[in-house]
Order: sequence, then structure tokens, then C-alpha cells
Amino acid sequence: MPFASLNPATNQPMQTYASWDTQRLEQALQKVHHAQQVWAQTSYVQRTEVLFKVAAHLHTQRDRYASLITQEMGKPLREARAEVEKCAGVCDYYAQHAEEFMLSEPVESDAGKSYVAYYPLGVVLAIMPWNFPFWQVFRAAAPALMAGNALALKHAPNVPQCALAIESIFRECGLPEYVFANLMIEVDQAAEAIASPHVHAVTLTGSEAAGRKVAACAGQNLKKCVLELGGSDPFVVLHDAELEHTVNMAVASRFLNCGQSCIAAKRFIVVPQIADEFLRLFKEKVEALKVGNPINDDTQVGPMARADLRDELHRQVADSIAQGAVAVTGCRPVEGAGFFYQPSIMDRVTVNSCAWHEELFGPVAIVIRAIDEQDALRIANETRFGLGSSIWSKDTARAEQLAEQIQAGCAFINGMVKSDPRLPFGGVKASGYGRELSKLGMHEFVNAKTVWIR
Repeated sequence: MPFASLNPATNQPMQTYASWDTQRLEQALQKVHHAQQVWAQTSYVQRTEVLFKVAAHLHTQRDRYASLITQEMGKPLREARAEVEKCAGVCDYYAQHAEEFMLSEPVESDAGKSYVAYYPLGVVLAIMPWNFPFWQVFRAAAPALMAGNALALKHAPNVPQCALAIESIFRECGLPEYVFANLMIEVDQAAEAIASPHVHAVTLTGSEAAGRKVAACAGQNLKKCVLELGGSDPFVVLHDAELEHTVNMAVASRFLNCGQSCIAAKRFIVVPQIADEFLRLFKEKVEALKVGNPINDDTQVGPMARADLRDELHRQVADSIAQGAVAVTGCRPVEGAGFFYQPSIMDRVTVNSCAWHEELFGPVAIVIRAIDEQDALRIANETRFGLGSSIWSKDTARAEQLAEQIQAGCAFINGMVKSDPRLPFGGVKASGYGRELSKLGMHEFVNAKTVWIR
């Protein structure tokens, strides 16, 4: 079945590509494996030179790649530009710090000398999503490549042009052939790739269902894996929050990338003292968002990436309203071409609603009214997900105490959740396991070897 690149703003086809058969996949993985063995012997100076070139190339060609992202998956152009710049930043970061992160660490023991040394693990299979088609790949590739690994990319089937562009960037900037390789394979071929003796580890960013399949396959084949899965992040607003700023950040956090982000705020949990005023401001600002063609600079909310995603979101919204949630604004698709959905808010969502339990992956915010602060904390943790979280209060010491009790991989106080190369990123519970970014993320895919000398 060919890969189809479709413009989600117009529903017009852009390009198609043939998928690979099993023989071509195995041949490619064998070449990646051989290339990695050579790459592992290169110096940090050589690796750094390549990543600095990649970063510079991304800066100078930002608008070109941003336009591709926008046309292929619907992200507003100004957000796409920021995504490309962020990719350049993660390349710069690991070029500057990878050698330090890979230094051997001395350990006192009964030996005359003992230490932990870090070596590349081999070929990392990266199964990546469509919602940040450049960033998700570069944040996996930069630390893996600097550690001496090779990266085989199985990208989402609706962004094949982005996948090919990234492969081309690395080659143009001096990375040896097959140290980074794009695999044009179907979803059901991922198991073959994981099972290949030429693949040594797997990193996945995707849905909970995809995570369960990849984890099972990796476990069966005894391959290390890191999973960054879905989220239903709580956005907890306490009585003393600075409301104007808080609501501005609520809008940005929920509606960035048309709400199609695992770390977007999704559950807005508010205490009684400020609930009505929060909702009034929230509604006002959400209704002011400009929906339109993502190629226009003034567009704030573009289309969803695919028709099936929009249809599933509307099913969740309609079911939630039937189960007692109150439609405050939006809550229906936009008529006409493209996969647009109105920026939406549902209020008075309760445990009886599917929106309470399921991740809403699109431009829909749900407001949950807590009884008090402790009830807000209970609601924040009453989810199978545990990726990000945020608490909004002028009393930062109190907010920090509450943040310690939230079951999530990230807790932000008076700021929206985001990924940063300097900080580890990942979740708990059904949001996955392992960490990306920072030194911890780099060490996920190395052989931490104990060396003991009499």
C-alpha cells in the first residue's frame, strides 16, 4: 500500500510513495548496522561537526522546512517555523554536551580501579508520530547519533515527505550514508524491524495502543525500548492564580498545534472560588482564536491532521455532551474543505463522561470543577495517564508541595508543559516509561559497562 501525502487544509493529495517489502527492509537494516559499526569509531569532534552543520542548515532553511510541515500535516506556519528552530537547538545542545555526558564515571569499590564507561548500543529504531514531524525525530536522533548509535526511522505514514527531507538533511550535512536511514515501511512491518538482529533498541512516541504492541514485541525479542505515549495533562487552577496570565497560558497550552500534542493541557481543573471567572475569560479568548489556512501567518488554529482523527474527536465530544457535559463554545466540525474542528470548551465534565477517561487529541478543552484544593489534586491523579501537569498559584511554595503529589513525569508551576533538551522528558503509568532529552535521555541507549581492575 503506498504512502499518501495529503494536505489536511484542502484535502488535496500531494505525493505518493511505494512502501518497501520485507527483503528491502532487511537489506536496509543490514546496511544501517554496518554503517553504525564504522560511525561508533569516529571521534566526538567528527560527530559534533556533523550536528553543528545540521543545526546551521536548519536555521538557514527554516522557512523551506516549515512550509513542508505546514502543507503535509496542517500545523500553522508560525508554529512550524518554531519547530524547525527547536530542532536546530537540540542538535546544538548535544553537539556541545554529548562528550561530557559520555565521560566514564569513577566508582569506589574493592578494585584498584573501577569505573562505568558508556558505549553506543547499536541501531536504534525510532517509531515516530506525525504531530511534530521534525521535532520528534531530531530529539531522538541528536543524542543517539552523538552517542555513536545509528538511527533507523519508521515515521508516521501521513508525513513521508518530512521523513525523506530529514534523511536528506543529515546526508547533505556530512553524516555517512545509512547512519540515519528512513524506512518506508507499513505499520504492521514494525514488528519485523524490531525483531531484526540488526536492531538493538526501540524508541516510540505514539498512542497507548501502539506502545503496548511495541513493548510486547520488544520484550519478546529482548530489545531495550523507551515509550512516550499519550497524556491527559491536568491544568490545576487554584484560588489565588493570576487569572489573566493563567487563562492566556491555558489557551496556548490547549490549542497549540490544533490541540494535537501529548503534553497539551487537556483537563482544566478549577476550584470553586475562581471557576466562573476562569470559564468566562477562557471562553472569550478561545472564541477570539483565528481558524484558517495554516499557511497564513495570522492563523492560530489550523486543521486536524486527518479526517479520521477529526471524526473520532467529534464522537468523543458528542458522547460527552450526551453524558452530561455542557457545550460552552464550538464542539462541532467546521463546514467545508479540510479537516477543521472549532476550538471548543466543555464545562462540568464528570466521571460519567468519556472525556473524563479518554485523551481528547484535538482542539477541545474540558473544564472540571473541583470541590476544593485536595479534590483538585485527587482529580488530577484520577487518570491512567501520567505525562505532564501544571499548577497555577501565586503561592509557589504551596504549589510545589502539591506538584510533588501529582503522578506525572513532569510538573510545571505557573508555566505550560514543554520539552527542553536540558531536562529529562517522559511519563509514568499509561504514558510510558524511560526518558528522552538531557543526559538521562542520552543514557537510555548506551551500554553502561562496568570496568573493574585489580
